[in-house]
Order: sequence, then C-alpha cells, then structure tokens
Amino acid sequence: MIVFDSSTLILLAKIDVLELFISDYGGQVVIPEKVREEVLMKDGDETPGLYALIKDARIGVLRASDGKLPQKLMDDFNIDSGEAEAIAAALKKRATVATDDRNAIRACKFLKIDFITAIAILIRAVEKGLIDKSEAIFKLEKLADVGRYKKTIIVDARRHIKGGIPDVSENS
Repeated sequence: MIVFDSSTLILLAKIDVLELFISDYGGQVVIPEKVREEVLMKDGDETPGLYALIKDARIGVLRASDGKLPQKLMDDFNIDSGEAEAIAAALKKRATVATDDRNAIRACKFLKIDFITAIAILIRAVEKGLIDKSEAIFKLEKLADVGRYKKTIIVDARRHIKGGIPDVSENS
C-alpha cells in the first residue's frame, strides 16, 4: 500500500504519470480524506483526472485517524495536515508514503517509514519500460518547472534516466 500526500499526487498528475503508475502498481493506492479535500479544492488542469481516479476507486480514500497523532506530527515536523495524515496512515497501515515535501521526507526518515517521491516513480517507470527515456526527460523537465527541487536532484535524476551517462550541461 502507498499513501499519497497531495504534492506528489498533483505532481504525478501534472506530468501524466499518475494513472500509468496506478495501472502498473500491484498494491493499493490511497489518500487520507484531508488530501482528497486538498487536491479537489485546487483549480488545476489535473483536478478532473484526480476526481475521476478517486470516483472510480482507483485511488482509495482513508478516513481520518484520531486527531492527536496528525497534530503531533504537524507540530514535531512542521508539516501540513495532509502530509501529517498521510504519515499517520502509513504508520497505522505499515505502508509507504509518497511525498515530495522536504519536512515530510525528514519525518519519514526519522520514523523509519518507507517513502517514495515523484521523481523516483518517474525513474522507476523508465526502468520498467513503461515510458521511454526521451519522454521521461521531458516529464522530468516539467517536474523541474512545477516542483520545488534542488538542481542537483534534477541532474541526478536525468543521469539515472539516461542510464548513468553524464549530462554535458551539468558542467556548464
């Protein structure tokens, strides 16, 4: 089971990889109620697609856990309620968290919860042959535009996608 927070869900939807991931993933993809509220409140191009995936139960929605653990996670790790509910659900269900939020990643590391990012999902899609390298590079550049990634993360991801071949623009 993978529990998504809103940032990673939206990022994957923006680069048209979310549905591909869900179709290929053998486990259950879920979001907490708070994440559902967050993604459906946004007015973006990806909202209708997210709504359809939730409506068709391709993305399950988990009921909110008791408010104490998410609130403690918010206080301890300086994360928003969607990330806190995703981490709380992952703790309860022994699931992986899909997050690109820096503080949520730190919380997962501290709590020893497995996590995955949108970039890791994109790289894995290439490794599994679900998308070709040139399409993945295009999607990575789009992620670089819409996400808040350090340049070194994008450079490293590009290297992974290209199969370990250094990018000549890295030396510029």
